[in-house]
Amino acid sequence: MLKYYNFDIVFQEIPDEVTLAVNITGCPCHCPGCHSPHLWEDIGEPPEEAALRAMLPTYSGEVTCICLMGGDADTQAVERLCTFIRKDLGLHSAWWSGRADLPEGLDLARFDYVKTGPYIESLGGLKNPKTNQRLYRVAEGALEDITYRFWK
Repeated sequence: MLKYYNFDIVFQEIPDEVTLAVNITGCPCHCPGCHSPHLWEDIGEPPEEAALRAMLPTYSGEVTCICLMGGDADTQAVERLCTFIRKDLGLHSAWWSGRADLPEGLDLARFDYVKTGPYIESLGGLKNPKTNQRLYRVAEGALEDITYRFWK
């Protein structure tokens, strides 16, 4: 079962989107140098549909995307929530996975954006052109690499 620790409005995780980032706990990746090791713990509340809906009024309709930051321990729940985000809330859905590869059988139609890749301190995050991480826009079932949008 997914649980979330906190959430906040962010402007840098997904280009051209005002994003509500929901930090999912129970991360199985345990990347060395992780900026949020507290998210490795099994703490927080389930980010069920009612909880996601309740987060939105704080931002007065300005949010265009909800990004689940983690969730690698239960990808089926991630898919279900992203379907809800797209169909019921009418927002773009994004998922930040710490895995190098997406799980086999993942239904890309449920996502607008997917980020892959563990954090490797020597390679840096998405802002570093040498990063191993990638952010993809999902278009017609295909992944379009838009990582370059983070490089200046």
